[in-house]
Amino acid sequence: MGFAYRDGAFCVDGVPLESIAQQFGTPCYVYSRAGIEHNFREFSNALAGRDALIAYSVKANSNLAVLALLSGLGAGFDIVSAGELARVQAAGGDPRKVLFSGVGKTASEIRLALQSGVRCLNIESAAEMERVDVVARELGCRAPVAFRVNPDVDAQTHPYISTGLKQNKFGIAYAEAEALHREAALKRNLELVGIGFHIGSQLVDPAPLAAATSRITRLADRLAGSGIAFAHIDVGGGIGIRYHDESPPPIAEFVSAVLREFVGRRETLIIDPGRAIAGDAGILLTRVEYVKPGETRNFLVVDAAMNDLLRPGLYDAWHEVLPVREADAGAAEGTYDVVGPVCESADFLALGRRLDARSGDLLAVMGAGAYGMVMSSNYNSRPRAAEVLVGGGIAHLVRRRESTDELYALETIPK
Repeated sequence: MGFAYRDGAFCVDGVPLESIAQQFGTPCYVYSRAGIEHNFREFSNALAGRDALIAYSVKANSNLAVLALLSGLGAGFDIVSAGELARVQAAGGDPRKVLFSGVGKTASEIRLALQSGVRCLNIESAAEMERVDVVARELGCRAPVAFRVNPDVDAQTHPYISTGLKQNKFGIAYAEAEALHREAALKRNLELVGIGFHIGSQLVDPAPLAAATSRITRLADRLAGSGIAFAHIDVGGGIGIRYHDESPPPIAEFVSAVLREFVGRRETLIIDPGRAIAGDAGILLTRVEYVKPGETRNFLVVDAAMNDLLRPGLYDAWHEVLPVREADAGAAEGTYDVVGPVCESADFLALGRRLDARSGDLLAVMGAGAYGMVMSSNYNSRPRAAEVLVGGGIAHLVRRRESTDELYALETIPK
């Protein structure tokens, strides 16, 4: 199952992508149900026998069908906005398995989270601690909270997705953590239920994750010595996938590195994967509009653009691009930049790729199941793409393509 060629046709879970393009058009995001289930079970199998919660990071891919699928597998959810909370609830997720993260929660979001009965609010500053305390007092409740502590461990990843260093905006400083915990313990409307960290995204080595876990568990032990004990320790997510030449070890190796730091511990282990579950289970399907030779570079102008997949333009991210119809042996390949129709020089999906492609051909941009559709926009007044989930040999439309009328449906012209 997953993505593979069958008799020359690129398929997802046995369904030809050509038929999906014919039925739903392009550009179109296509997800493999089997791929998502397999990746989730890699985590659940590695954690078997341990009191643990796999809290899927909703920001990676927030389609309701994906969330409902994961909820059915027993997942919890890590969210960063009231909108993501609403999505989890609409998909049938249990708020008691929801952790609300993020550095800028508004008072209304905190209030909604507490009224919804989320498992925990992850606090990222002293100012946020005060705000949560005030809102909880107004509601007459005790807010379940956990500080996100910045362990100052280098995740060895792209600077834009590193989150655990001193200079990052996330979490509270390690040096301030003990004092803030003692202050929080004195607040009658706060209940310290956990402690956690997140060092970054697209991790390809378990060592930084293990080092951060060790640092936080030692902090938890010191706090326990002063009477502050936790029900859970959250080790974040960020486990990477292979886009190009990365060689991340199996998920089980990341989990084992964490579990070695949990020997003899009683706290529930929480892990928040996103990309590692959805990333390689999705592709962006696009069609070549024009083949455009140039003096110094040749271009394949496709119908997908940076508004559909921002990662290459934002991070200079590398995504493999494969023809949906397998090239014949000895085909005359050329070197092309795969670009979209948006009026920006940063509008590219891939640079310098060897492809045998013609106008009308379909291409699959791989590894687009995470941070793809969720980062899309209507820039250049382009309707957002459709989303399709394939499972059991059937392609389900799980988000229809936006219409042109919907681009300005919320706008008015003053009289």
